[in-house]
Amino acid sequence: MAKPVTTRSAARVVPLRKGATLEMVRFTCPDTAQAMLIAESFGIAVVDSDGIRELHERLIIETADSLSNGLGDKAMQIHLQRIVGAYVGSAHGAGQFYSRAVSEARDATAKSANDARDEDLDGPVGYDSAAQRKREFAADMGIQSHALRMAAEGAVAAYGQVIGEAWKPFDRPVENAGHSLDRKAAEAQLAALG
Repeated sequence: MAKPVTTRSAARVVPLRKGATLEMVRFTCPDTAQAMLIAESFGIAVVDSDGIRELHERLIIETADSLSNGLGDKAMQIHLQRIVGAYVGSAHGAGQFYSRAVSEARDATAKSANDARDEDLDGPVGYDSAAQRKREFAADMGIQSHALRMAAEGAVAAYGQVIGEAWKPFDRPVENAGHSLDRKAAEAQLAALG
């Protein structure tokens, strides 16, 4: 006796592309105390952290106020979601770049401590070593990522004030994740069969 054929409908799992969160920004970008330490250690101008945060908070609130007559509540929420997401994403990208710059500076400094490596020795008189240049570059990236962190924090705070709920990143579906390559391979195989 033949078994009846049963078909299972596979539950479709839609993978999501995760957006950057404010926690991710805080993890990768220096806070105010660390930014002050970087500025003092490298002789870089100190940024006005609170001023940057407050300005961006005001900017988002004023933007929402000017659009309030033309946008409904849901449209305002979607619009501000995207704007705040751009600030958070920018700060997160800068924080990741800063982290890589710090790693490279640490590696170069460790290599320069090894007396047997001629290529890592200090440059001619009047020029900084490669390790020093990498440390200074990392310091600049630290200050920049801190400034972007403050802008993102201000934008997130403004979102909460305008919308009345905490900002969360929009996790968008990944379009045809893996399916397009499988489909192209199947088409090529069928074409080869004639």
